[in-house]
Amino acid sequence: MSKPNYSGTFHLVEQENMDAYLEALDINFALRKIVCLLKPSKEIVHDPDTGAMKIRTLTTFRNFNMDFMIGEEFTEDLGPVDGRTCQTTVSWEGDKLICVQRGEKEGRGWTHWLEDDKLHLEMRVQGIVAKQLFKKAD
Repeated sequence: MSKPNYSGTFHLVEQENMDAYLEALDINFALRKIVCLLKPSKEIVHDPDTGAMKIRTLTTFRNFNMDFMIGEEFTEDLGPVDGRTCQTTVSWEGDKLICVQRGEKEGRGWTHWLEDDKLHLEMRVQGIVAKQLFKKAD
């Protein structure tokens, strides 16, 4: 069975527990408050045949780019997020994309999955879980 194509532009519609997640990443209070007010968009370019994926998280404050091959470990620069680097692997678990980020923070990673025109994102670090829900642009 073929994997879903994640390509598209998605806009945030709701989020939960972001402040606690950012605090677990040692983000200072003022920056946490700014980030929690942002309404990010995600631009995803995905080639299901090769496994190449580019995820751009765009906000009015700061942007974050992630380019990778599904199933291959790479060094991820999380400088724009929390100043760290980690060894990251994104792989398939059924139709979900599971990211494991090995570094200073235990249990760090995320899961993406599609449901109709919605893109779900669950972010984890040190037992804290934050969730974001995005809707695909028309």
